[in-house]
Amino acid sequence: MQTDLVISRLLNAPRAALWRAWTEPALLAEWWCPKPWTTQVKAFELRPGGDFHTFMQGPDGGTSDNPGSFLEIVPGARLVFTSQLTGGWRPATPWMAFTAVISLADELGGTRYVATVMHPDEATRARHEELGFFEGLEPAIDQLEATARQIP
Repeated sequence: MQTDLVISRLLNAPRAALWRAWTEPALLAEWWCPKPWTTQVKAFELRPGGDFHTFMQGPDGGTSDNPGSFLEIVPGARLVFTSQLTGGWRPATPWMAFTAVISLADELGGTRYVATVMHPDEATRARHEELGFFEGLEPAIDQLEATARQIP
């Protein structure tokens, strides 16, 4: 849809390791945002309606506070989360309204990684893209792949 931003990549890492990198908070903090930014995982309840809250900080003092909630978890295959709710299905007023769908599937000895970020309207989608969606997510996915490749 015209309100979605999508990245699809074939990653050279096992799906199980990518899943762990996504679902273990200590691993998530390693790759979540492009370095030299850092991530603090403030809440992580991997269940529908569970809190998912990250806080990012840049070397220049810039920050990005991102509370949200998980909506759907299909172990090893799919994560859905949103900025529009917090834990316990509590309504939120996010700075950027979106719902993200992360899909993992085995492909050609690696994993097809698809991130679909849905927005309520074209203006919000355009704003997210202008703020550096692709410029930020592509290096983060590189970091995700590197993190997953180090998992035994």
